[in-house]
Amino acid sequence: MLKRPFFGLVLAAAMVAGLNACLQAQNTPASDNHSPPEPAPGPSVKPPALRSPAPSLLPGGPRDWKLIWSDEFTGADPELDSRWTSQNGPNPHILCSRWRENVKMADGILTITNRKEKRGGQEWTSGSIMSKQQFLYGYYECRYRYAAATGTNNSFWLMTNGPAPKTGKRFEIDINEGHYPNEIATNIHNWSDFWEEDGHKKHHSASKSFRLGSRPDFSTTLEIPITTKKLRLVGRGDKTIHLREFRAFAPGGTYPEANAPETSSGPQNLVRAPGVTITDSGHISDKSGKALNTKVADGQLNSEWVSPRTGDKWLEFSFAKPQSIGHLQFLSGQESPSGLSWVLEDFVIQYDKDGTWTDLVTASPSSGDFNLAMEYHLYGLEWTPSELIFYNDGKEIRRAKNEFCHSPSPVLLSLAIMTWAGPITPAIDGSAMTVDHVRVYQRKDAP
Repeated sequence: MLKRPFFGLVLAAAMVAGLNACLQAQNTPASDNHSPPEPAPGPSVKPPALRSPAPSLLPGGPRDWKLIWSDEFTGADPELDSRWTSQNGPNPHILCSRWRENVKMADGILTITNRKEKRGGQEWTSGSIMSKQQFLYGYYECRYRYAAATGTNNSFWLMTNGPAPKTGKRFEIDINEGHYPNEIATNIHNWSDFWEEDGHKKHHSASKSFRLGSRPDFSTTLEIPITTKKLRLVGRGDKTIHLREFRAFAPGGTYPEANAPETSSGPQNLVRAPGVTITDSGHISDKSGKALNTKVADGQLNSEWVSPRTGDKWLEFSFAKPQSIGHLQFLSGQESPSGLSWVLEDFVIQYDKDGTWTDLVTASPSSGDFNLAMEYHLYGLEWTPSELIFYNDGKEIRRAKNEFCHSPSPVLLSLAIMTWAGPITPAIDGSAMTVDHVRVYQRKDAP
């Protein structure tokens, strides 16, 4: 279906009609003084159905905002070049060159496609476009879906272009560098000030990422308790496990929060009971050589078991006698100033049932509501002289002080292939970031 052009907030039918006329004129290519031929007579054809544009989710509601620029991608593909500039060339810092041929506009959708092809001296191709118009403070919104492959960087961002700004610094604001299946990454870069460290050129940046559906504190109560002498956690995927604590409790009673310390008055953590043996598929030791698997059952939330990155990754608990288990929980991940990393999100918990490992709990981020390649989502930024406020589907996820972003910037939409976005696999070939709309608003009381 085709999409109706979007004209901001519809206040009256007359306003809509006027804005429709303006946008139609804006999107019509210049006349070449030749009228198109009359269509040949034929059977009537029903025009394609029009779908309403997705509404924006504006901070505080729509009343205080006015739309100053948007692209709903409703025109023919060549019209894209009237509003956007495409990159055409290699990128030494990533694994793909980027070309206009990888970017297509049709039926109200912009599609940027990854391809396994040698071009520009690189093994992959993708696409990136930059708006010809620049903007300053306001609310920036993009509705898009990720490419459905790890190793892809699905980006909606701002970056100074041209001469050094008269106010503030050269900057980059990554409203979202999305990584399949469920990561939102926000970054603020200062590209004016550099220094050398260990032979490498460094710059100031502040990053914070979010994994939807991922929590460091996993907890589940079993609808049907089990009795077993063995229990194990198996990690799946090419990712190191950082496990800080694992707990199993008997049925009934009140269980502690997974991210809270155990107390002497609370229920007994069965994996810490006398006679329990803990084995694993391997582990990475800390500097003292004591990063053993027993650290997942020492009652300390700041110690951890770290698995190797490759190969099998599992942790097994063997009880001295059969135990009845009704509740399981664990705490995973590493805390840092830039956010939480290494959260365990693809795993299965199994128990020994008559000599066979049987799945008890399983989790995968690549299915369900937290696969950001399945449905369109809104990513937004409110940019003010004092703050940078990031949004996902209308909900604030990050707020930072605006220390140096004070000059106009174009809007960029980019797809890239890079190792820090996940494993590089054949699934990348043909995967695509699809964009429904981009909109820029200003507050009505802005000077």
